[in-house]
Amino acid sequence: MLKTLVIIVIALVVFVLLFATTRPDTFRVERSARIKAPAATIFALLDDFRRWPEWSPWERLDPAMQRTLSGPARGTGAAYAWDGNKQVGQGRMEIVGAEPPSHLVIKLDFLRPFEAHNTAEFTLTAAGDDTEVLWAMHGPMPYVSKLMSVFVSMDRMVGKDFEAGLANLKALAESSVDTP
Repeated sequence: MLKTLVIIVIALVVFVLLFATTRPDTFRVERSARIKAPAATIFALLDDFRRWPEWSPWERLDPAMQRTLSGPARGTGAAYAWDGNKQVGQGRMEIVGAEPPSHLVIKLDFLRPFEAHNTAEFTLTAAGDDTEVLWAMHGPMPYVSKLMSVFVSMDRMVGKDFEAGLANLKALAESSVDTP
């Protein structure tokens, strides 16, 4: 009986390890929100890392997080490094492409709790009096990430943070427009 149980457990582990190899080599998570504000107002909150504490969902997870800004104040070359608790980890992001007020590309390097190198993008599109804001992150899925994805959905895990961030961004941008 014990021998049969051990064989079943080993077979399950082997199955999961093999199944992980069938997962995609890349991932993409995206969320969008319609914001009643001009694209230029929203873009100014995105391409200036000094403004991120006002809306980023991760900033609130560790008020004691160490932040270092470098490069220009905004746009291509602006960089933001952070080092925080287990929830925010450590990493660095740098704006590598900026086309005001419609597109922003950020190189995103996580160092801790796990190493990952991804790209984040914001695309702003006029929609009548509103602006449609698309926040996406994409990158490679090494084997360890593929194995984790068998048990944890990257889309659900990161997507909820994107939704919270977009809600914060919406509230901030819309209140900026309402203020004379």
